[in-house]
Amino acid sequence: MTLPPVEETLDTLRQGRDSERATQMTAYHKQTREVLGVSNEVLNTLARDLRQTCDLEARVELAAQLWASDIFEARILAAKLLTQARIKPDTPPWELLVSWVPEFDSWAIADHAASALGKRLQAAPDRLDLVETWTTAEHMWTRRAALVATLPWAKMVNPKPAELEARDRILGWAGRYVADRAWFIQKSIGWWLRDLSKHDPDRTRAFLHAHGAQMKGFARKEAAKYLKD
Repeated sequence: MTLPPVEETLDTLRQGRDSERATQMTAYHKQTREVLGVSNEVLNTLARDLRQTCDLEARVELAAQLWASDIFEARILAAKLLTQARIKPDTPPWELLVSWVPEFDSWAIADHAASALGKRLQAAPDRLDLVETWTTAEHMWTRRAALVATLPWAKMVNPKPAELEARDRILGWAGRYVADRAWFIQKSIGWWLRDLSKHDPDRTRAFLHAHGAQMKGFARKEAAKYLKD
C-alpha cells in the first residue's frame, strides 16, 4: 500500500490557502469547521494526482483520514478521491462513504460525497435497498442524500427496464418528500425532476400533475425549467 501521510496532503491543501476566499466560503457555506479557501480547481488536480499515484487501499485510508480532519476542503477532497466509475473491489469505499452520511451537515460536502455514492450505486443497484432506508431518517441530510445520490437514474438517456423500475421507485421517494417543507429537501426534488425532464419529460409532467401543487414554488419552477408547454 502506497500511502502519502495525511499531514503531507493537508499541508498541500494549506499551501493553497486564501484567507479572503475562506472568509467568503465560510459565510456562503455556513461553516463552523475550518475553511482554507482552496479553489475547486486545485482540489480536482490534487484528487486526480492522488488517484493516479495511490492504490485503492491507500486512497480509502487517506480519504478516511482526510474526512476525520474535519477541514472543509479535506472532506471534499476525501469524496473526490472515491468518485470513480470503476472500482474493484468497491465494498471498502462504499462502506466508508455510507459511514459519512450521518455526518452530512452542509450541501457542498454532502453533494460531493453523494456523487461518489452515485457511482457505487450504479455499480451495484441492489444497494438502493439500503438507500431507501435513508428516506425516513430523522436527519434531513440523510433524507436528501437518497435523492442526490440517485441522480444517475434521472440522467439515463436510454434506460433498460430494470433502470426504469428503479427510476419509478426513486420518484416514489420524491413523491413522499413533497410534504417535507425543508428547503434542501424541496431543492433536491426540483433538482431530480429537472434532470429527469431532459430525458423523460412525460414522467416529469406526471409527477408534477400529481404532486406539483404541494411543492414549494421554487422547487416546482426548478422541476419544470426544461419542460416545453
